[in-house]
Amino acid sequence: MVELVLERGFAALTVEDITDRADVARATFYAHFRDKEDLFARVTSDLLDDLGERLAPAVADSAIGFTGKPVLEMLRYAREERDLFRIVLRGDGDGKPLQMFTDACAKATAEEFRARAERNAVRPRIDPDLLARVWVGEQIAVLRWWVEQESPSMPAEEVVRMLLDLALHGRYWASGFEQPA
Repeated sequence: MVELVLERGFAALTVEDITDRADVARATFYAHFRDKEDLFARVTSDLLDDLGERLAPAVADSAIGFTGKPVLEMLRYAREERDLFRIVLRGDGDGKPLQMFTDACAKATAEEFRARAERNAVRPRIDPDLLARVWVGEQIAVLRWWVEQESPSMPAEEVVRMLLDLALHGRYWASGFEQPA
């Protein structure tokens, strides 16, 4: 399915195209999926499960705040599964897989922000759900930019270092300005 979406676009894709490429009978396809949208949702769900497993150790290492380890692991995984990330992050499938991806990442991130605040006895200055949406939106934008490049313009480690600087110092500082008095 991923190859076909990249070749033809999701809207033009038929179940017959998928079964022909996979060399399976239509009946076999329908025994597992309702339609091509259901297949794409399942593929996205599997991607999220795999991503969660890969990120768990990196998230556990960042008890206080942003270490960059989860983002680095996500970039590495995205490079390994570049085509799949590309079709999800582009919004193919009427944007539903992208919404699934965004919602799942935002939910997990908000939960982690709340847990960190509790572990460290701090009170967030911004609602954790809003903060998670902002954070995830930035990460998805960077991730999409990074996977769309045939050969990344900068290594994952450099991207993460810059994002760490942004997280620690803010946009004002990152734009070259000194902090206002």
